[in-house]
Amino acid sequence: MLATLLAFLGACTLIAATPGPSTVLIIRNSMHSRRAGMMTVLGNETGVFLWGAIAAFGLTALLAASQVAYDVMRWVGAAVLVWFGVQALRAARRGAAAEFADRAGAEVTSWRAYRSGLLLNLANPKVGVFAMSFLPQFVPSSAPQLATTLAFAALWAVYEVGWYAVYVWFVGRLKGVLSRAGVRKRLEQVSGTVLVALGIRLAVEH
Repeated sequence: MLATLLAFLGACTLIAATPGPSTVLIIRNSMHSRRAGMMTVLGNETGVFLWGAIAAFGLTALLAASQVAYDVMRWVGAAVLVWFGVQALRAARRGAAAEFADRAGAEVTSWRAYRSGLLLNLANPKVGVFAMSFLPQFVPSSAPQLATTLAFAALWAVYEVGWYAVYVWFVGRLKGVLSRAGVRKRLEQVSGTVLVALGIRLAVEH
């Protein structure tokens, strides 16, 4: 089991280190505050666990088997990515990158950040299909299938919380530089463009 856990954590490291939409959103929200960054991480990892749980119950097999269902999810995910990208580009144009700080109260800010991470993750059907193929590889044949898969899904999510917390910390350390209007505007432009491009790619791929 120890060897399995080490192999699993190694695979989780490779997954987390691969840049994707969630990474872009976490870094972008971390520019507003560490709280916003960590709440985005928690939202994203809630999505990771939910996809893992869905995979454990075998429901993602239906998504993988139904081209129509997958395409609908893919288009929804593409729309969500483009929407987040457009929001970033609009913030860059307005020069109002600190959109989280403009909200009244920390609770609203935290919920908005959490919701954005969760929505972005759940809107991507590729995560669900990947979870279905990824998690069962590490479940020993002698172990209870459902319980063990859920445990690995939880471990995957918790591990990524720690991984992305480093991103949030690093962005926070650079806040003095990133808070400059010109730098923040450029980063909003870059993150917005990347998110829109990822959305378009998700929409057109088959």
